[in-house]
Amino acid sequence: MMDFGANDSLAILRVMCGVWFVPHCIGKLRNIGPASQTFEKAGLRPARAFVILTIALELLAGAGLVLGVYPRLAAALAVVVLLGASYAVVKINGYNWRWQKHGPEFMIFWSVVCALSVQG
Repeated sequence: MMDFGANDSLAILRVMCGVWFVPHCIGKLRNIGPASQTFEKAGLRPARAFVILTIALELLAGAGLVLGVYPRLAAALAVVVLLGASYAVVKINGYNWRWQKHGPEFMIFWSVVCALSVQG
């Protein structure tokens, strides 16, 4: 059985937080039109520019977290992106604190975990 120290556990958490940005980026890249429409609905204009900025920030945050390059800056970028996504979800769907009603709780949880993963 492997024994992980506190720092090893945080490193695993940090890497996982970064890896989870991969499907977010791929989804936006493959569907930039629908993603732009979603950003438009949330009031983020110009929508396409916000989508491109979000993709860039997600790539930087994800790479930084996975590779451990400026991890605190990467976590800060991740928090900004995820809180922005939480804002968009609430703006579009209203304040529903339940996943099945498209609430923001997953993104808020993810942003907290990103911040915690670089402590220590």
